[in-house]
Amino acid sequence: MQIVFSDAQYWEDFLPLTFTRPVAEMRCGILTFSERWQKILGETEISYFTENYLQEKFRSPEEKEGLFLVPNFIPTENVIQQIRELRQGEALVYEDELIAAHINMKGFSLSQIEKMTDIKEELVFFKTPKDLFTYNHKAIDFDFELLTRGRISQELSSTNGFIGDKKDLFIEEGAYVEFSTLNTKTGKIYIGKNAEVMEGCHLRGPITLGENSKFNLGAKIYGATTIGPQCKVGGEVNNIIIFGYSSKGHDGFIGNSVIGEWCNFGADTNSSNMKNNYGNVRFWNYRTKAFQDTGLQFAGLIMGDHSKTAINTQLNTGTVVGVASNIFKEGFPPNLVENFSWGGFKDDERFKLDKAYEVAERAMARRNVALTDEDKAILKHIFDTY
Repeated sequence: MQIVFSDAQYWEDFLPLTFTRPVAEMRCGILTFSERWQKILGETEISYFTENYLQEKFRSPEEKEGLFLVPNFIPTENVIQQIRELRQGEALVYEDELIAAHINMKGFSLSQIEKMTDIKEELVFFKTPKDLFTYNHKAIDFDFELLTRGRISQELSSTNGFIGDKKDLFIEEGAYVEFSTLNTKTGKIYIGKNAEVMEGCHLRGPITLGENSKFNLGAKIYGATTIGPQCKVGGEVNNIIIFGYSSKGHDGFIGNSVIGEWCNFGADTNSSNMKNNYGNVRFWNYRTKAFQDTGLQFAGLIMGDHSKTAINTQLNTGTVVGVASNIFKEGFPPNLVENFSWGGFKDDERFKLDKAYEVAERAMARRNVALTDEDKAILKHIFDTY
């Protein structure tokens, strides 16, 4: 049965991360939400209810029976069983929101639902970007068990220092880890297939390093941190998520942040994650068009896909950067950097769309990925609309 991931409730609240993807394709823990649900339910046929301009790349549901699913939560074993046992016309509700339903996608209508069951137990739900890094430790724990149950890790080389329990460390085939220190007392550490931890790195879990990604020489990585596939990370990071295909290869600090794909941080880029007055941090919310209190003392940066910083860039606490922005001017840019900003400051000129395509093509070619016509159409829509 097809899984149909719904963006209806939360897509706008996750901007700028969802300008270029449905909610289900965000990463938290080891996996994206869609990957997690496919593994949980054993289904590989997936589709999306999302924004019209994204549907060319992320396919619409077929007109047949399917599991309508809000993807951005971590289920308990009991809820997983309830989802599996749904019959056509039945649905599950959590905090007055529909989160799963077995319905026919032909002539799609929620009026097909004849029976709704309230979920009483508490779930880990991700409703805004700050939730991704705030609850990332719980997602890492869940995914670690999901991916490693019944499997045997590669051996950790004796050149490394290790603190903790080896059951909380998993190294996939082809990964390289030498002359570094790893501490699982504070959380699990997962090293993906063909990933590399270069010499002199210090890893303090929970941490996941994605397939073909690298921690550069001497990196200091505090959990809960998720690095997706095909990334390069150096310097110091603390409780960040990088969706994939992005580089923070040099010295500099980023903490309590979420970074999209195809981003690049110039050497010595630093992002503050705490205000000088120790007050709560605010992030821009695209739905309300206002800065909103996160309730957090530690919150750094939210950055959309294809954005870049120059060397020595300094970012204030609670900065939100849109898609395909280039930050290179002297001084602290504002806490909201617009999509396609050329410079990073309010009223700067816009990055020309054809030039944005050229840069994206070159950056993606370095990872042997093509910029497709669908990708260009998405960027054009963002350029024209937002």
